Amino acid sequence: MEFETMKLEKAGYIGIITINRPPANSWSFAAMCELEKVLDGIEADRDVRVIILTGAGEKCFSAGMDITDAGNPEIGPKGQALWRRVDRFPKPIIAAINGHAFGGGLELAMSCHFRIMIDSPQAKIGLTELNLGIIPGWGGTQRLMRIVGKPQALEMILFSQRIDAAEAFRIGLVNRIAPPEAFMEEVMVFAKKIAERPPIAVRCVLEAMTAGIYEGMDAGLDKEREGSRTVAASKDAIEGFTAFLEKRPPVFKGNSASVKKI
Repeated sequence: MEFETMKLEKAGYIGIITINRPPANSWSFAAMCELEKVLDGIEADRDVRVIILTGAGEKCFSAGMDITDAGNPEIGPKGQALWRRVDRFPKPIIAAINGHAFGGGLELAMSCHFRIMIDSPQAKIGLTELNLGIIPGWGGTQRLMRIVGKPQALEMILFSQRIDAAEAFRIGLVNRIAPPEAFMEEVMVFAKKIAERPPIAVRCVLEAMTAGIYEGMDAGLDKEREGSRTVAASKDAIEGFTAFLEKRPPVFKGNSASVKKI
């Protein structure tokens, strides 16, 4: 399927989604609808185990909402719901922050499971909505606080701070930073390591953590027990134990049933 505002490529078990609205890669309602379709396809694709989300060009990961769509009453609820879906996605999503990430762009990056940022003096990130007299509306007030703590989040939001990669890494807002000349190479290495992990177990961990965050610890523990039963019945579990005994690296295929039904 061809998209106007998104690009989708595959490299082995890795799906690479590029926000294709340079130079700012801002979010219109139409772009959100296209991302939704991309996610629909990639969620159903068994051959994709991990996703990289990045921006086209060298200037921006995403500068947030397209202000020409600011009057659309549907864009606020759509953004919050879609970023929530990214946060709850059953496959790991890595935000490859290749440039500026402001407002809704940073809110999207914070919804991803991992964030790797380019270590360039030109790249800054922040929730800058208060400069316009508005507030973060796509989950920023909740996710930034969850990641860096309430006092740090309040300071960043209330003063519309823009921080560089080193500071973002120091406060835990990004997991890793990488130099411009090796940025996507390091992102791909990280993605490949995740793709080598047992897909069913990875999904179960994500589901348990998500339940704990959104529904509370008891719900998370319920999901953990359910996940333990699921992975115990998988061929990946047999492969993992067999590889351990044979002293070789495991090769996980994501097969859920350990016994074939006749």
